[in-house]
Parts: sequence; structure tokens; C-alpha cells
Amino acid sequence: MLGNVQMYTKPIKSLGQNFLKSEEIAEAEAVHAQGKVVVELGPGYGVLTKRLCKHAKGVVAVEKDANLYRLLKAEINSKKLRLIHADFFKLSDSEMGADKIEMMIANVPYNLSSKVIEWLLAHRMEAILCLQKEFVEHMTAKCDTDKYSRLSVMSELCFSVTKIMDVPRGNFFPVPKVDSAIIYIKPKEASLSADEMGMISLLMQHKKKRLRNALLDSHSYLNMDKSKISEAAKGLGHELEERVFKLSPTEILEIARKIERALQKE
Repeated sequence: MLGNVQMYTKPIKSLGQNFLKSEEIAEAEAVHAQGKVVVELGPGYGVLTKRLCKHAKGVVAVEKDANLYRLLKAEINSKKLRLIHADFFKLSDSEMGADKIEMMIANVPYNLSSKVIEWLLAHRMEAILCLQKEFVEHMTAKCDTDKYSRLSVMSELCFSVTKIMDVPRGNFFPVPKVDSAIIYIKPKEASLSADEMGMISLLMQHKKKRLRNALLDSHSYLNMDKSKISEAAKGLGHELEERVFKLSPTEILEIARKIERALQKE
């Protein structure tokens, strides 16, 4: 099948298409679908899709590329498969049947990685994802390291993340410039409010600065003058002199909550 699809379709750069061609990697991902209803974003050449149909109870595969959709429709004959031609992020939950989906398993286009993580968090859904290796390194980075970022903080607070394996770039067509990694993620019970996420984002934009300066430099985004922010931050104590990137995700969350409470009193 792979040869037939490659013969009639060319990867579209604007869609970030780098298609998995390794049956072994696909099998390593698909075994986690055993007995579940899963969704696959961007089935591409269908290498993973076929394996999912073997293991899963049901498969919803959403393909944006019209040529690939037509070819996959003709090539994969499985009663377990529901193939949808659509932009994944424009599908409503009812159109996708999200209430019946238990898990996402997908080789995610690198340019959609953050959107996929946000979607999974909003839907409280576990997933097996193949992502750019550097993105995974940012997700799992610890405080006081170079790769520690907003993504690291949000991932630690919102998900349990387990790295399964590295995937060298040669397993894709066309060959990307970077390697990938497969992870398992599961949403944690706790959830963050929009205000908490916003404050964390502000702080991590200034992660190399001391917390006091990070807050002051965010005054325009908070729509408050620096004197009011200084007043609101007084209750933080010694934390104000710590550099943001040295603080753990739980410490940053607690600081965000304290600042939000103080600002609400202003």
C-alpha cells in the first residue's frame, strides 16, 4: 500500500507532512490501542492506521488532505475504521464522536504539537504520541535546566508523561531534519484555570529573571502599574529573589495563585 500512496500523492509542506513508513514503529504504538476506541490525527499513508485496526475496538482517523483521504478510503477495508475528511481542529465533538473515543494514537505533524496537547487537556484524554524529540525534551525538562519552559511547567502540572522510545528521522518520508520520540501522556485529576495558565505563561516569558522583575516586566499585560504589582507581590517573601527557571512547576503554580488572589483585591 505504501508504494501506491507515494506514487499518487506528494507530501504537502504547509501541512507538515512527514509520513511514518516503519511497520515496527507503528506496531509499537498500536499495541496500546488494544480493545479501545482510538482517534488518529493525520493518518497519512495509513501505516499506523492499519495496525490500529488490528488492535483497537474502533478507529476514527481524521485526514485533511483530500488525495490521501480518497486513497486511504480505497486501500483500507476495515469495519473498525471510520475515516473522516476534515481539519481535525474544526471538527465538533459530535461530528468526531468524541464521547466514545478513549485514546488518541498519532504521529503528530510537528507544527501541530502544541495544539494537540491543548486538545487532549481540554478533552481529558490519554494518548500515545510521536512528537519531535526536542518538543518532548521540553515537555519533560526539570527546573534549573536549559530546556525548562512554559511547556515543561504545564506538562508537569497537567499530565503524567512517560517516554516510550526514540524514533530516528529515517523512519519517515520525506526524512525530516530532526528525530522524534514516542510518549504516553495521561491527564492528571487537577486542572488549571485560564487565569492560572495565563499567569504561568507570563512568568515563564521572563524565566531567566528574578521573580520580582518578572512580575514588574509583566505589568503591561496585567494592565496594572508597577507600584500595584509590587504591593501585590509583598506576600511572596524570599521567592521574589529566586530566578523563575529555578522554581518547580508546583512552586510556580502556587506563586501564580497568590499573585492572582492579591491582584483581585486591588
